[in-house]
Amino acid sequence: MRYIRLSTYDMTKGTFHELTELCEKGVLPIFAEKPGFVNFGLTDIGDHKVVSITIWETREAAQNSANVAAGWVRENISDRVRLVTGYVGELALFHGAPVAA
Repeated sequence: MRYIRLSTYDMTKGTFHELTELCEKGVLPIFAEKPGFVNFGLTDIGDHKVVSITIWETREAAQNSANVAAGWVRENISDRVRLVTGYVGELALFHGAPVAA
């Protein structure tokens, strides 16, 4: 079973595109080095709100990632985002369609 960490943020400065680039170059490589890391995603849900989604092999890895993310946010983008919510849960179903050729 895999686990997901889902966090919502208010974007207080800049654009979603800028934030995406900062995260891709900053926190993603840090996550990728952590044991149990599977995937990272970021989505703009409108109204200056952003959702960060990470998938991990274990609950412990997912919970530990919250501290990693908080430290990175504090040091790099605290002027751009404010954490609103953070959750860790068991990922019961995550299924995609086959890619068409």
